[in-house]
Amino acid sequence: MLDDKDIKKLIEVFITREEFKEAISNLANKEKEDISKLHSAIDAYAKKADVYFQEMVMLSHQVKRHEKWLHQVADKLGIKLEY
Repeated sequence: MLDDKDIKKLIEVFITREEFKEAISNLANKEKEDISKLHSAIDAYAKKADVYFQEMVMLSHQVKRHEKWLHQVADKLGIKLEY
């Protein structure tokens, strides 16, 4: 049978129910923080990607406009553009 000395040694080795609940709670809070950070990172990346794609669309329109102007200038000068 266990005496008080043995029980004290066991208590030192194992965590109590309250300590276990606290550890689980801390773990859950940490996971929530990690998930929140991950969401923030994804949102930031999505915003950067959206801005980048908008800039690419604008750049594409600008290039088409410049190409049109070059063809108009070439027609006025009687130059045939080949590409």
